[in-house]
Amino acid sequence: MITPPPVKSSTEISSEVPMRALLAGARRKESALIALAEKLVCIESPSDTKSAVDTCSQLAIEHARSLGARVKLHKQRAHGDILELRFGKRSPSAPKSNQERTLLLGHIDTVWPVGTLKTMPCRIAPDASGQSRLWGPGTLDMKVGIAMAFTAIEIVQEAELLNREVILLLNTDEEIGSHVSRPITEKLAQESSAVYVLEPAQNLVNKQAAYKTARKGTGNWRIAVKGISAHAGVDFEKGANALIELSRLIPIVSSWTNLARGLTVSVNVAAAGAKTNVIPAEAWAEVDVRLARAADGPRIAKKFAALKPAASRQMDKRCQLTITGGVNRPPMERTKGTVALYQKARTLASELGIELQEASTGGASDGNFTSALGIATLDGMGAVGEGAHASHESVLIEHLAPRTALLAGMLAG
Repeated sequence: MITPPPVKSSTEISSEVPMRALLAGARRKESALIALAEKLVCIESPSDTKSAVDTCSQLAIEHARSLGARVKLHKQRAHGDILELRFGKRSPSAPKSNQERTLLLGHIDTVWPVGTLKTMPCRIAPDASGQSRLWGPGTLDMKVGIAMAFTAIEIVQEAELLNREVILLLNTDEEIGSHVSRPITEKLAQESSAVYVLEPAQNLVNKQAAYKTARKGTGNWRIAVKGISAHAGVDFEKGANALIELSRLIPIVSSWTNLARGLTVSVNVAAAGAKTNVIPAEAWAEVDVRLARAADGPRIAKKFAALKPAASRQMDKRCQLTITGGVNRPPMERTKGTVALYQKARTLASELGIELQEASTGGASDGNFTSALGIATLDGMGAVGEGAHASHESVLIEHLAPRTALLAGMLAG
């Protein structure tokens, strides 16, 4: 948890943004918000099934048009079509005009395969403590966040407080690395003064849900060793055991972890061999890297590139080593611009009786891309709940209206 700065004593923000009125509007629209979220959840949209993602996207398009959005569809062959939805007055795309534009960043794809609703039905029911929740695959990550964004935009429109262009970008490959959507995200971010990410809020130990002002970057590498297969009893000497050589490399790679720098290098998946009486000719391991500092990206990449069988004196020179991978998402560092957005949000939240916290997390989002470009980015502005990517995925209903009102306030401020 990050120790937050004191709430600003100035009344400048509160005089401009009627937070209580926005909260009242959010409460009036809470039922409609939930209904929209349920519709989105009930159209399953796994990243790897284009037809399913596009079907869910069509619902989002129809709702956006009902709010007067200008719709642009970025057509894709292998992935769902990416949605660019613009609200409010048109602003020029020139960089000098970015003060007139805010980017709302989300994704419509989920990790859940089609058919998950049969065992994880979308429903409203209390949890063990009696708190009302909306349950179902993709609720927290992040279809409720999408419904919150639509509702916040609608509230600000009705209050005639939408004084700048808002772009709601809904990507369709976030859960599998954002390889296709990244250029679109970065282009739109560079045309905006701020980015608000609709990922779930961070739940802290004291049960206060926080906005995220920092995220670790992510990297993935694969270590593959090719040896020589042989009969383990008859031709033992002729074999070159790829598994043994891999096992000598794993401690080397793992030693690169530096907790003081927020850098972790974790070998999480590995495999080798097929039969107990055959020396394995192939072995591989996949490595997860998390980095808190952008400078550590090139450094860790250099270490992997320099990894060779000769790294271990005992290495069997007959084995061949292949290294692939790299940094997928740069870290979202806690910049001055992001802190300024958080301070603004904290001031607005205080008017709603919310003591808004800030936090950092080891997980990454598309906000990592925008922050790395130097664009002020505030993350975790979506739903409050738990169980993302897990069977108990759910959203706490009591937080929907206040959090939607806060998002509306940030759009209006």
